[in-house]
Amino acid sequence: MNFLKDLFGFFSKRKKFWLIPIIVTLLLFGSLVVLTSGSAIAPFIYTVF
Repeated sequence: MNFLKDLFGFFSKRKKFWLIPIIVTLLLFGSLVVLTSGSAIAPFIYTVF
């Protein structure tokens, strides 16, 4: 939780709020790839990219 606190402090101090949607999108795509690797959903993910 300390990491999230420091990250939010960085965003608020340096006014880099435009990075938040980029980080959230990358985290969602990363979790999608990790959670669906080796499953039956994998062929459908390849069509998205």
